[in-house]
Amino acid sequence: MNTHKSLLILVLTILLSACAGGPQKPPQELLAVNEAQMKIRSFQTRSFDVKDQNRALRGVVAALQDLGFIIERINGPMGLATAGKFGPNGIGFVQLTVVVQPKGKEQTEVRVNALFNTEPIEDPKVYQNFFMAVERSLFVTRR
Repeated sequence: MNTHKSLLILVLTILLSACAGGPQKPPQELLAVNEAQMKIRSFQTRSFDVKDQNRALRGVVAALQDLGFIIERINGPMGLATAGKFGPNGIGFVQLTVVVQPKGKEQTEVRVNALFNTEPIEDPKVYQNFFMAVERSLFVTRR
């Protein structure tokens, strides 16, 4: 009986040690930028002729509200806003993260990242619609 236990423990030890791999390095290309990512980034970024970052952020927030998003978080000093809303007919969830930062002395750059159910949205039309709303909002606040 003792030999059966010893044999069982030996077999389990071998099996468990075979499953445990050594420390693995993350792949080097994990954070590498490729052509597709650069194309998507070009859809996600737009510059506006607004000198004041806070004014641009207020315009972004107003645009998000106009589009039916609920503002989740705003960090003025960092120029960061996150918002979300349910998709059409309550199906799915859309989340936007927007970063507003100065670009030179005369412009502000706005970059938006859109997710639908944790999957990135890659349709340029979605980003065009967002930036049109931001443009309208900045024009209205300029008056």
